[in-house]
Amino acid sequence: MLGLASVFFYSCDQKTSTESTTSAESGEGMSAADMKVAYVYTDSVINKYDFFKKKSEEITDKGKRFEGDLQSRARGFEQEVATFQQTGGNMTPNQQRAKQEELMQKEQNLMTYRNNLMQELSADETSLYNDVYEQVQTYLKEYAQENGIDLILSYTRGGAIWYATDAIDVTQSVVEGLNKKYNANPSAVKPAAADSTAKK
Repeated sequence: MLGLASVFFYSCDQKTSTESTTSAESGEGMSAADMKVAYVYTDSVINKYDFFKKKSEEITDKGKRFEGDLQSRARGFEQEVATFQQTGGNMTPNQQRAKQEELMQKEQNLMTYRNNLMQELSADETSLYNDVYEQVQTYLKEYAQENGIDLILSYTRGGAIWYATDAIDVTQSVVEGLNKKYNANPSAVKPAAADSTAKK
């Protein structure tokens, strides 16, 4: 950004004050030298990308299935513990110890299974974002070449860009083009991580 700013200020120094005023009034002066600049709201591009929305829903549904399975296993374990508490008095000390160790192991297995499910969902989300960023970056390169743009900036809240005129906001155009390309041939788009089976 500092390098870009330097080029921009250097370019401005080469123009007369009259040229600068005229340029500003006509809506020009948005780029350094002859550079054509645009920007996109990154969050909007990602959240409105049909591929991202579809895969996010799949991950959400997968999470719900995992949650249901986990709750079912937890209820089964709790029932087994309750049964032991009711009938454990009829066991010998050795049987009680053995059952307690068995229940402790089952509890540990349940926690391990839960952690595996969470890690799998996290990996799916990470893979999805990697896929989306790669696809968006590839498309932005094509978009820039087709529209004669030299630099496309990412506009995010709290990012390096504090202000940019709406005249160079190409977010909507990029979203429309990205979705048009995806919907024309969904199978050609790299999918998110394969649905692997969590360790049980």
